[in-house]
Amino acid sequence: MSFADDPTTEQLRAVQAEREHDERERAQSAVTGAEERAAARRAEKAGYLKDKLDEQAASDDSRA
Repeated sequence: MSFADDPTTEQLRAVQAEREHDERERAQSAVTGAEERAAARRAEKAGYLKDKLDEQAASDDSRA
């Protein structure tokens, strides 16, 4: 995905949602337990970041 120099909160949220989805798929198709755990951790991190961006968007909306 290509953004301007300063992506919006919504664009960043979309990137994290896509990463979370991709990593969850990668975890499901992992061959080894280590691959599965690593992908699951990356999915959790992306989900956490997406949630924080949701909070930021809500905060931005309440200030507008």
